[in-house]
Parts: sequence; C-alpha cells; structure tokens
Amino acid sequence: MDKKEIKAIIEALLFTWGDPLEISDISSVLDLSKKEAKEIIDEMKDEFNYNMRGLQIIKINDSYQIGTRSEHYKWIKKLKRPKKERSLSNAALETLSIIAYKQPVIKSEIETIRGVKCDTAIYTLLDKEMIEERGRLDRVGKPIIYGTTDKFLKTFGLENLDRLPPLIDELEIEDKIKEDVFKEEVSEEG
Repeated sequence: MDKKEIKAIIEALLFTWGDPLEISDISSVLDLSKKEAKEIIDEMKDEFNYNMRGLQIIKINDSYQIGTRSEHYKWIKKLKRPKKERSLSNAALETLSIIAYKQPVIKSEIETIRGVKCDTAIYTLLDKEMIEERGRLDRVGKPIIYGTTDKFLKTFGLENLDRLPPLIDELEIEDKIKEDVFKEEVSEEG
C-alpha cells in the first residue's frame, strides 16, 4: 500500500469509529509499527490544518479522533435541530413513582401495585435513563431489580431520594375526604 491509500484508510477508520481510536489499534489494522502510524497521522494532522479543512484530527493521549473545528461551531449549531423531548405517559409516571418510592423493586411488585402490566413503561424509563437495572433477585426466575438514576434526580430537581415528597397514606386520604364532606354538611345545615 502506498502512503496515500494508508492515509485514506486511517481517515475512514477515524471517521467510522467516532470515539478516540488508540494508535495501537490503528497500527494493528494497517500492519504498521506504532511509530510509522503516528508519523503518518501527524502528517495528516498537518495537511488538515494547512488546507483549513472542516475536520481536524485530534490527539487524546495515545488515541486519535476526527472532529470538527471549533471555529465552525456557530454554523454547525444552526444546522442542529432541537431534539423533541416527549413527556412521560401517565403509565410511565406511575411506574416511575413506584420505583422511586419502593426501590429496590422488581417488575411483579410494580404490576401488583398498579394492577396492570408495565413492560412498556419500564422499557421507556430505561430508554430515557430514568431507571436502571440494579441486579437480580436471588429467587426463582431471577427477576430484575430496578432503581432510579442520577438523571431521574436531576430531571426532578432532587438532590437525593430523601428529598422525595412524603407519601400520603390511603387511609389519611379517606379520612381527609370524610372530614371535608362532614365540614360541607355542617356548613349547609348551619
């Protein structure tokens, strides 16, 4: 292979990998010594800079990565479309509340409290990184144990789980309703 082809392959590797790629991996793929690979990449960096290309090769410890130039940020930003955040459904919010207050908790406990299946809600919450798997329970079926994440705390503006609002007991709610009804009846009579 000639140097031009090696440079094209390195550029393709860095582009497709996305994350920093170690010099040892690059040299291994191309059957080059680390020193040879480093020299070629340094030459490529100089070429990219000399030609003022829109991309640059960035060195991070013993790794390299392709990235855009910081001076082009204001134009790149114009192209970026805001990611539409979908709010959580009522089912997902109910499931999240149960997990937040009962954690660590397994799916069957959540379903018992909600009275319905919660597979979709759990999948959504995992996808949005609001909950995470915390291991498996050591019993038949080895059910997954769920708990909330730091992203959950950040999203809801909580420093820690101790900052969750206190739960209202169902009996307290019933007593409150009875008390309110009694007050209305007394005020209507009086």
